[in-house]
Amino acid sequence: MMGVAFVRVRLAVVLLCAAFAVAPAAAQQATPAGMDSLLQKLVGNWRMAGMVRGHPAMYHLDATRVLQGRFVELHMEDAAVPPQYEARVFIGVDSAGPRYLVHWLDSFGAAFSIPHAVGQAAGDTIQFTFAYADGPFRDTFVYEPRQDSWRFRLESGDSTGAWQLFADYLVQRR
Repeated sequence: MMGVAFVRVRLAVVLLCAAFAVAPAAAQQATPAGMDSLLQKLVGNWRMAGMVRGHPAMYHLDATRVLQGRFVELHMEDAAVPPQYEARVFIGVDSAGPRYLVHWLDSFGAAFSIPHAVGQAAGDTIQFTFAYADGPFRDTFVYEPRQDSWRFRLESGDSTGAWQLFADYLVQRR
């Protein structure tokens, strides 16, 4: 009888250890609700200030829920008068799996709106990758809860797998 009790206790300990080993991995995986909650933090009126290809840049950014709330639309417009650049970016959580889908449309034209990007969330960071024919491009958006601000970092990939800074912005509420 003592042997059966020992085996049961030992089995219970093994199962508990296995449960705790799996729990952190599951907790780190983004859920659609958590991913959508992170997107919600983008909603609002923002000022983007930073550098594009080594030159200062400033944009107005308005982010709203659109298409029955399934996407957050970022409407970026150059602060210059008249604006030299404008973009509309649609970010949504993929209903088929825990990832974001992004459609970036801008004043450079339709050819640059293909392909869409696929993104992942990790904590307060969203990273999107565009698989362009001439090389990958990635956008990393990091939310800073203490300042209620974002950092947008855009990078282009080269044939060696290295990433080069394209643009870096501090995004603060207006």
